[in-house]
Amino acid sequence: MAVPINVLFVTADQWRGDCLSALGHPLVRTPNLDALAAEGVLFARHFANAAPCGPSRASLHTGMYLQNHRSGTNGTPLDARHTNWAKEAAAIGYDPVLFGYTDTSRDPRGLNPGDPLLATYEGPLPGIRPLCHLTMGVPTPWTDFLKNNGFEVPSDIRFVWGYRAPGPDYEDGREHPKPLSYPAEFDDTAFLVNQVIDFIGTAKGPFIAHLSLLRPHPPFVAPEPYNAMYDPATVPGFRRKATAEEESAQHPWLAHLLKRKSFRAPADEKKLRRMKAVYYGLVTRVDAEIGRLIRFLKLSGRWESTLIVVTSDHGEELGDHWLIGKGGYFDASFHIPLIIHDPRSSTDLTRGRVVSAFTESVDIMPTLMDAIGAETPVQCDGRSLMPFLEGTQPRNWRAEAHWEFDFRDAADDSVERELGLTMHQCAMNIIRDNRYKYVHFTHLRPLFFDLVSDPEEFINRAEDPTYLRQVLEYAQRLLSWRMNHDEQILTHIALTSRGLVARRAPRF
Repeated sequence: MAVPINVLFVTADQWRGDCLSALGHPLVRTPNLDALAAEGVLFARHFANAAPCGPSRASLHTGMYLQNHRSGTNGTPLDARHTNWAKEAAAIGYDPVLFGYTDTSRDPRGLNPGDPLLATYEGPLPGIRPLCHLTMGVPTPWTDFLKNNGFEVPSDIRFVWGYRAPGPDYEDGREHPKPLSYPAEFDDTAFLVNQVIDFIGTAKGPFIAHLSLLRPHPPFVAPEPYNAMYDPATVPGFRRKATAEEESAQHPWLAHLLKRKSFRAPADEKKLRRMKAVYYGLVTRVDAEIGRLIRFLKLSGRWESTLIVVTSDHGEELGDHWLIGKGGYFDASFHIPLIIHDPRSSTDLTRGRVVSAFTESVDIMPTLMDAIGAETPVQCDGRSLMPFLEGTQPRNWRAEAHWEFDFRDAADDSVERELGLTMHQCAMNIIRDNRYKYVHFTHLRPLFFDLVSDPEEFINRAEDPTYLRQVLEYAQRLLSWRMNHDEQILTHIALTSRGLVARRAPRF
């Protein structure tokens, strides 16, 4: 019988897929993740299935597309009837533990009226045991640690993530972006990695641990020396039209988004360059701490028995198309890193492999199930990536990436009023392959991009007569994809005169 494997499942929030030096980024340095990729497999075209954090993580943890789990926005409950990788791992004897957060909005139907989980979207994933539940709204474990070590924290501890000394920043004449008030060895990333190291160091049997890091998610504030590691004046420029108004002409939804302060990039380019440089610094900061964790695994003798998965929940626009944050249809919000290191000898021949096939967040849960020897639940829309690790490609693998974005807001109907939509019409679906991208809105005109002639996604070809055939083809492919992935939890079962009959079908 095979020895049970350890699993270290790491997510770094809001990490753009191009921000890896292993993929040729012109500036960002990620030496530790590059080394991990050299000893494992790097998936170069890996995409999130939703944004922002809550919906994306719901897909990541359940293996389901948004159309099926329906946790569409931060705060939309995740139906309790859906299982997840933690529950399935627990069912075969693992004790899944959490360091960080999962942003799971819990199903209110199973909670008492006064349950504190009803007042936050930042709840833990059902089935996981939080050993250090550190959220943006309640960073108490970290702030208590800081105070115990003699550091001052803001009176409202929610502002600890970007706590800095008063005074000017780079755009006001400071030589370098202003650093976090705390030394790197005391920042939130180091704090959580220390917690994981302590746990692994005392673990008695096979473990499965989820390390969920906030960075490089905003606020874009990095500790020294990472705040000054990249010069804002020399970071790559922005993929955008000359003005935000010109950008807005592409589509009514984009025009609406660019009117919102929280999504529109700062007009001050010096400030925007500072944010981008610090974002790169935070990427390298996370890389350094993941490297420290890997070195501990090697020194402690756990490296040879630990499967490592490193990915993100979604990307970041970083000023492209005059946007900051994540969401919508542009690649920067959904292309994310994925590196998997499997220590078993069956994967030795693929070490250093770069996979160019399209992979998605929904593939992570089936991969974890495959790795630990558990059955993949029928609910999963994704497929295991283990064949890629073992040197093959699964039969009939997808030729494109898909994602959804639900832009409804139960607390604010402004987008509905401005665009003439109902709440349930505030949605878009995207299909994207090597050549084209098709964006379908429930009740707005579509978009179609030729990614070869227009990689920046500036020109909408949906109404161009020369692209009419392709637009129809991709609309049909998107419809077929949705139909093929409608919820199938009980559809493989029939109750007959001979009793219950079950026949599972592949999700091709």
